[in-house]
Amino acid sequence: MSWQIPTQIEQDIIAGKATYRTFQTGNGGQSILPVPANAYVVIFGYDFSPAGGGLSFIGQDISVAENNTISTPLRMKRFETQQVSFYTGTDFYPFIHHVDTECNTFPRQIDASIVDNNVVVTVATNWTIKNTPIARQVYITSSNDVTITHGLILSSTRISANAIPVTNRTPQGLTYGGSGQTPYTQTNYGPGVNPLQFVQPSPKDYQDFAFGLLPANADGQAFATPDVSNGLLDSSDFINAIGFPNDAAGFYYLNCHYALYSKIIPSKQA
Repeated sequence: MSWQIPTQIEQDIIAGKATYRTFQTGNGGQSILPVPANAYVVIFGYDFSPAGGGLSFIGQDISVAENNTISTPLRMKRFETQQVSFYTGTDFYPFIHHVDTECNTFPRQIDASIVDNNVVVTVATNWTIKNTPIARQVYITSSNDVTITHGLILSSTRISANAIPVTNRTPQGLTYGGSGQTPYTQTNYGPGVNPLQFVQPSPKDYQDFAFGLLPANADGQAFATPDVSNGLLDSSDFINAIGFPNDAAGFYYLNCHYALYSKIIPSKQA
């Protein structure tokens, strides 16, 4: 487990000042954790079971003798990068998870013919998602209902790459400043029309890096926004489209652990 109840929250629960709660969601990518009036919640951890478990796809045949390689079929690749985000009405917290893909090969037939002095063995590949639950520590406080969004990310589109100049924040030798390499400086994680654009090294004083004007929809964090082809894709919609609408093992599940306080947030008290 990579999270634990923070000491102060645990003491508050023991003293009766707060109540330990869980909120479990899954399937469709949009959920709302309700927060009662005159109360607030502190989400301190979550357990995330990625989408794609239980689904498997047979890949193309390959020849051992020819030493061919194949890449993950596009359908499974959709599940390899998944995003969980929380929106409190005032703050936004995105978390991107890389999910392992497992590949198993098994003989489909053995051809006794000889190719380049090797016996050709034809094998098939079975691709699956390793959906072992991922535990993560967080600290999210909200007096509003918390909107939870999940989705799949297939692509991040490079818009520009530039050599980082030497500045007081990117000194030579310690950073990429002056290295001559050209890291990505603008990346899209959303739809083609007016996408939210991830800008590096920083939106602050962007012109100081001589990269031109700051894009109108710039953001200093990398996260995807909903779009069926270039951004965040609802996993239940995708699973339904590929023909597994009722396979419970294929959907994501998220269990949030939080403390409920039946009073307003102390910093907001008069």
